[in-house]
Amino acid sequence: MIKQVSIIGCGWLGFPLGIALVNKGIAVKGSTTSNEKLELLRENHIDPFTIKLAEDKIQGDINSFLEHSDLLIINVPPGLRKHPNKNHIAEISHLVESIVENQIQKVIYVSSTSVFKDESNIPIISSKFKPNNYETAKQLIEIENLLMSNSYFKTTIIRFGGLIDENRHPGNFLSGRSGVKNPKAPINLIHKEDCIDIIAQIIEKELFGTTINAVYPAHPTRKSYYTSYSKDNNLPPPEFENTTTSKGKIIESEKLVQLLDYKFKHAL
Repeated sequence: MIKQVSIIGCGWLGFPLGIALVNKGIAVKGSTTSNEKLELLRENHIDPFTIKLAEDKIQGDINSFLEHSDLLIINVPPGLRKHPNKNHIAEISHLVESIVENQIQKVIYVSSTSVFKDESNIPIISSKFKPNNYETAKQLIEIENLLMSNSYFKTTIIRFGGLIDENRHPGNFLSGRSGVKNPKAPINLIHKEDCIDIIAQIIEKELFGTTINAVYPAHPTRKSYYTSYSKDNNLPPPEFENTTTSKGKIIESEKLVQLLDYKFKHAL
């Protein structure tokens, strides 16, 4: 039974996840890179730590952060958009050493469906995949393999699709834009509350040692979905570019549904 969890990365997803686990009676340690957020974590009954992963070492008291925890949830984006030359694999490698040193038995790694390659024939992807060839995908795949191959702990990889909630939605960003590409590509989105619930169920059922894709099981085209979203929210619709072939993929969540008997809470 998992009694204490450490969450590295208590941001947009990790913070409400920590609150949800606390409400289930689990002791939670949470990390942030900002000292200003420590009090916010504390106010929500999350034991706060300032931890920053770096290529040469981990900054902060990582041992106290991991001490006595049954599970570590790694929820740290690679950050390669801002820092394209960064070696995120090295950062996670230092974390793996600390996981082993502190005898953490279980790990959940929040990955992304961006590891899958977009193609013009719109493949349906369940488990096997053609990896994307850009740097973030390469590093995510190597980190997944690094964690899954370690025999000192059991890892579950969760590859989430595009994360949304009422305040963060790509439809708001695309509204009114012109020349938006890939109109016929299917969407692969998932609501934040479903992400939290999926992680909570993995913990409750102790489903470790597997890899899961997690997106809502409906895949309208980008053009139809974002046009409807704009209409429903009284926003100017985006204008799509139709002269080039759309590239994309359909991510299936059948394995997730079967293993957890999962029913999605938020339709798109």
